[in-house]
Amino acid sequence: MITIEQLKETQARADSLKRYLDIDSKEMQYEEEQLRTQAPDFWEDQKRAEAQMKLVKSLEKWIVGYKEVRTLVDELQLAFDFYKDGLVEETEVDDDYQRAIDAIEALELKNMLRQEEDSMDVVLKINSGAGGTESQDWAQMLMRLYMRYAEAHNYKVTISNIQDGDEAGIKTVTMEIEGEYAYGYLKSESGVHRLVRVSPYNAQGKRMTSFASVFVTPLVDDTIEVYVDPSKISWDLFRSGGAGGQNVNKVETGVRLRYQYKDPDTGEEEEILIENTESRKQLENRENAMRLLRSQLYDRELQRRRAAQAKIEAGKKKIEWGSQIRSYVFDDRRVKDHRTGYQTSDVGGVMDGKIDGFIKAYLMEFATEDENKD
Repeated sequence: MITIEQLKETQARADSLKRYLDIDSKEMQYEEEQLRTQAPDFWEDQKRAEAQMKLVKSLEKWIVGYKEVRTLVDELQLAFDFYKDGLVEETEVDDDYQRAIDAIEALELKNMLRQEEDSMDVVLKINSGAGGTESQDWAQMLMRLYMRYAEAHNYKVTISNIQDGDEAGIKTVTMEIEGEYAYGYLKSESGVHRLVRVSPYNAQGKRMTSFASVFVTPLVDDTIEVYVDPSKISWDLFRSGGAGGQNVNKVETGVRLRYQYKDPDTGEEEEILIENTESRKQLENRENAMRLLRSQLYDRELQRRRAAQAKIEAGKKKIEWGSQIRSYVFDDRRVKDHRTGYQTSDVGGVMDGKIDGFIKAYLMEFATEDENKD
């Protein structure tokens, strides 16, 4: 049974949340922005209209989110009073308390996602490391982890490209994950993931170490301006492999986009390679590949800006892109994030997509740094 102090603390957190989210101002702004959508010529400029609708929906979600918190806190107060009168059980009060706390923490966490790109959808790519079947199996396990995470958060997942492993698992997969603040939450997953386990592929039953890299980039839409130099693009066509009917194997529907990227600071040139086999239609695969290219170029610009800022703030703790970020040690029942120190013994839960604790720890430690960089 919760105490009166816990009840008061919960109410105080809800009051504070209203102040620093500035809900009153958001409500006024929402009404003003909503009125703009009712103009007769509103949809004449479609891009501008879509951007306006996005703003309106964003404001509405903050307002609705806070109202939910307020309702749950009020219900908690009511349940607490009813308990004193003998009308409800202790467990009912504790359940109401947990629901209120969960809603408050979810909104507090969301408030940490203030970067422009945080609200975007995600392109998540997994590559198996050296080690053949063992690492390819690990890459597939990670793919399942993120698909389960997306499912639990009502995110939509589309696999735009996948290459099966030689014997088991996958060599690489590119997934598009669409949902509210998908990039803001999943950006913490970029880096090298290390697995330690007794390998099912080793006849001697030895403990093996495998690696897989995860790359997370924001999925840009038509409202984001990204320059793509047409002269630096070339295309290859190939026959898509895997299931999907006879047409998949007989017609060259798969596309391979090559883009000659030049770093604006160093002048170094690099080829960006994107393959797309999502659709049976070549034109749609071309469009999808271009969208993924724009996402990568947008992400590189973000990384370039942050790298420049990091030089200025050299004393701050750095997060190296692509460095080893997390270890999954199955025998010891331990998953540990090396950046935050957060760990859990619920290995099975983590592999089923329960990574919210890792994401929260990352945002608690690094979201303020990201905000200060801007």
